[in-house]
Order: sequence, then C-alpha cells, then structure tokens
Amino acid sequence: MANLITLLRFPLLFIYVALLYTDNGVLQLWCVPFIVFIILMDMFDGLIARARGEVSLMGSVLDIATDRTFEIILWVVFAHLGLIPIIIPLIVITRGTTVDAVRAVGMKDGLSAFDQVKHPISRFLVSSRFMRDSYGIAKGFAFAFLTMNLGLRTLGSSWEPAVHIITLVLSWLSIAYTIARGLPVLIEGFRFIKEPPANL
Repeated sequence: MANLITLLRFPLLFIYVALLYTDNGVLQLWCVPFIVFIILMDMFDGLIARARGEVSLMGSVLDIATDRTFEIILWVVFAHLGLIPIIIPLIVITRGTTVDAVRAVGMKDGLSAFDQVKHPISRFLVSSRFMRDSYGIAKGFAFAFLTMNLGLRTLGSSWEPAVHIITLVLSWLSIAYTIARGLPVLIEGFRFIKEPPANL
C-alpha cells in the first residue's frame, strides 16, 4: 500500500508540471494546493508503511528514488521557467547522483540509507526526524512559493516581486539543507573506498 502511494506521486507530478506550462495564471495558482498535496503524500507513505509493518529496504530505496526524481524535475522546471538560477538544479543533481552512488555501495551490504552514517553529527544531519522534517518543510514551502510566483507573474500581479524574493530565500534555504544532509554521506562514504564491504 505504502509503495503504491509512493508510485502514485509520479503521474500526479507530471500532471502538475503540465499545468505549470499552460500559461494560465489562475490555473497555476490552483497548482499551489496541488503541489502541497503531492508533497504531503511523501509523509503519508511513511506513516502507512510504519503503521502496516511494511517498512523494508526496497520501500526505502523506492522512496528515496521517488524523492530524488521529484526534486530534480521540479528544480529543473522552475529554472527553465526563469524563477531560479540554473546553479540550483545543478547543485541538486550533483548532490543527488554522488550521494546515491555512495549509498548504493552500502545498500549492497544490506544497509539502508539512514543506517550508513555512524557519527552522531552525521546521523543528526542525515537521519534525525528534526532534519528530515524541517528539510521537507523547507522544500514544500519553496515549491509552493515557486508555484505561486509563477501564477502571479503570469497574471502580472504587483505582488510578484515581493513573492519572488521570498521564493529565492526559500529555494536557497532548501539547497543549504540539501548540501548539509549530503556531505556527511559523502564524507563517511570514503570508508567504503578504504575498506569495501566484504561482498564487493
């Protein structure tokens, strides 16, 4: 059930992206609650997985892959629409591919993504409930404000410049979280180079 909810985010994401390109400001503004709903689905799949005892390594991998695809697509789309600088999706793509490559090595040894970091500071940054929730909230607000920014720009609203400033602040805050949560994985991942898992 939880994995089905995770996978359902894909078609909803593509519908949302298609609506962003309609050049209809009112429709774009209606996409604000739509993207919030899609983001909240990520929280629901985790809650359902824990409640139904469906937590698994496969579910964890699927959730991370979905989140990564979701983020990359949205950052690229918003850069294409001219709302954020291109450096933002480039940072997200670089961080995502390198971190996932390191995590793939640990997963071959049966370790979930969050179990691969050992240092207390690393565990706090990468896997603590506070960091995961606050990172999700930061991204949620960034994507919601980016969507609102687009609608207001299309409508020619006088509020658009002020909202755009908030949008950039929220976007860069999300990127700061992205870097802060990715670096520990890369730093501790070097141990796999020095001492590769026994099954490699």
